[in-house]
Amino acid sequence: MVSTRRRTRHICIRDPYDCRPDDEKPSLLVVHNISLPPGEFGGPWIDALFTGTIDPDAHPFFAEIAHLRVSAHCLIRRDGEIVQYVPFDKRAWHAGVSNYQGRERCNDFSIGIELEGTDTLAYTDAQYQQLAAVTRTLIACYPAIADNMTGHCNIAPDRKTDPGPAFDWPRFRALVALSSHKEMT
Repeated sequence: MVSTRRRTRHICIRDPYDCRPDDEKPSLLVVHNISLPPGEFGGPWIDALFTGTIDPDAHPFFAEIAHLRVSAHCLIRRDGEIVQYVPFDKRAWHAGVSNYQGRERCNDFSIGIELEGTDTLAYTDAQYQQLAAVTRTLIACYPAIADNMTGHCNIAPDRKTDPGPAFDWPRFRALVALSSHKEMT
């Protein structure tokens, strides 16, 4: 469970997630982006996709994705609200066919966090702050994540582009480091 100063919602879903193989501990953080419909923010559609309840007739794009069985551990909305869908010790279905440093099936050993956004629109300060806070919490539980943070585009480069060029990796890493340093002092 994530605990931050901002409001956090927890949505229980029966599917699609399952147990990690051999109780493997997460060692990789994968940053994604999502907007539904594409380029639109704030609606109920991301929750609907990740809970398997999206209405294929509600928007033309939804007919293309309604069959997907996908999930993420968390979503960070534009205003910084965190929605947790899958417990971190479980395997969410966010990475698909993927490879990180020669290791396939990234869902087995990763945590997937979605940012409400697009590849080309700047992410909000609230999103960076919350992502850093969640990451700090994850590193406390799963120290290997500190050295293993990447984008979906890096583990599935032939299929995915997120979080895209709009994501400021140096800023994110600095916030994580700053946050970690503050906790030590």
